[in-house]
Amino acid sequence: MTDSEHITSFADLQLSEPVMKALSAIGYESPSPIQSQTIPSLMSGRDLLGIAQTGTGKTAAFALPVLHNLDIQQVSPQALVLAPTRELAIQVAEAFQSYAHFIKGFHVLPIYGGQDMRVQLRALKRPVHVVVGTPGRVMDHLRKGSLDLSHLKTVVLDEADEMLRMGFIEDVEWILEHTPKERQVALFSATMPEPIRKVTANYLKDPVEVRVARESTTVAQIEQCHLMVQPNRKLDALTRVMEVEDFDAAIVFVRTKTATTELAEKLEARGFSSAALNGDMNQAQREKTIERLKKGKLDVAIATDVAARGLDVERISHVINYDIPYDSEAYVHRIGRTGRAGRSGKAILLITPREQRLLRTIEQHTRAPIPVMKLPTAEQLSEQRIKEFKDTVLAVVQDIDGTPDKDILVDLIMGLHQEHQIEPINIAAALGYIAQQGTPLLVGELSNDFIVQPRGRQDDRRDDRREKSGGKSGERKSRSLPDGMKVQKYRLDVGRRDGIRPGDIVGAIANEAGIESQFIGNIRLSENFSIVELPDGMPKEVFKQLKNVKVRNRPLNIRPWEDEKPSKSRHRAKKG
Repeated sequence: MTDSEHITSFADLQLSEPVMKALSAIGYESPSPIQSQTIPSLMSGRDLLGIAQTGTGKTAAFALPVLHNLDIQQVSPQALVLAPTRELAIQVAEAFQSYAHFIKGFHVLPIYGGQDMRVQLRALKRPVHVVVGTPGRVMDHLRKGSLDLSHLKTVVLDEADEMLRMGFIEDVEWILEHTPKERQVALFSATMPEPIRKVTANYLKDPVEVRVARESTTVAQIEQCHLMVQPNRKLDALTRVMEVEDFDAAIVFVRTKTATTELAEKLEARGFSSAALNGDMNQAQREKTIERLKKGKLDVAIATDVAARGLDVERISHVINYDIPYDSEAYVHRIGRTGRAGRSGKAILLITPREQRLLRTIEQHTRAPIPVMKLPTAEQLSEQRIKEFKDTVLAVVQDIDGTPDKDILVDLIMGLHQEHQIEPINIAAALGYIAQQGTPLLVGELSNDFIVQPRGRQDDRRDDRREKSGGKSGERKSRSLPDGMKVQKYRLDVGRRDGIRPGDIVGAIANEAGIESQFIGNIRLSENFSIVELPDGMPKEVFKQLKNVKVRNRPLNIRPWEDEKPSKSRHRAKKG
């Protein structure tokens, strides 16, 4: 087994060629501490207990060994990853797909509640090498016989402590009982409460234990913000940001080398002086691009992580994450390209709705919130354009003073004035109009239709899922419902006799049906049933999804609570 202390690059890990090719394309160079300590053990087949915070790079820590050991000819699942939420399941599946980009014929399938079961059943009839799922939906497929684990080599329990808090740990144990006896198990958890220790003792064989502490990585002098945008409107968002930000030079980060050249061409077409910076460039090309950036002949560099390593250009005032990195450490390295040597800087992050969890991971890692960016109004944008126009005119007046070009242009303007009786001031206005065509100085009504308004932060949802029953009554008081929100009471066919806690119900509804926890009101547990408050007038599709939700293997069988009238509009001050 490789000595982790001597691992300085992914090449030292001797991963398969397709995996290494993908890492190079993504821009990964050096493994994080948990990756260097974990990957050799998992590659050799050892069970593993990883104690690490979110944001330390643990997805790659288990995904890369799975792909290295993969038998592409074996078409039934060889690895099962259990995740507490649909968001994490999707994120992990996307990471697998990225790392397996050059493994021809590879298939990964995320399975979770809230998605049509028929879609998943059809997908499971086709070759699938890796399954990433939430416990409840994985159990559903095992009961139906639609998920074949007979050839399973590896089981990964990701964020085990979170699965415990959401009431899934018994489900996890049930799933482990239905896996082959000789499979490899890797368990990752930020903390080690007693129930997780029991799972480790019962299901892991002589595991290697890896502990990685999270470093404090907040960069105080860098202003950070984010913007949530439609996935197909990132370029519109980027150009709006670059127009309104008063930047000297900027570096825009993307995930792939191909994206650097494509984005550079698109930005050039929109009037920005841009160039790609990627690993395919030889040293002379790279140095030439950096020199242009330093001398002000280039304003925007579009780069991968690898290409930007060691880049220190004083002019770089802004770092824009066009593609959010999967690894929080990579984010810290990226934004460190600005704010160097005590200088101020700004880092802007573009995310899509499906990437909210990655944002939350970065915030946990840096131990600081990344606020939403406020886009300027049309009036502010007009002021900015007018200022830039004036600055440009003044600079040109100074540059052409005393040159032959100035004499020619003066003669031309005076000729127009004498021949057509046009005042020089009107000729200057006409020339300004020509120069500004395509970018009017006065901006009309702005369309921000590429912006997505967040429905609620994941830290709020997570905190709600962690709430436990408050005393013998088994009630869960909502912390805050939106002002004026009307609620409807629903009956659930689960209660205290089933070992249910309010947190279990919150976790199941939020995770499986996609209802944000801020919209889940009071929960009252009785012996044989429960009452929960949900938004009045829910769409039929959401209610249909709720019909299929289970808690601790028991169906909710949700239906309106008929014995009481629906609650009226409530104000925060009256709750609790």
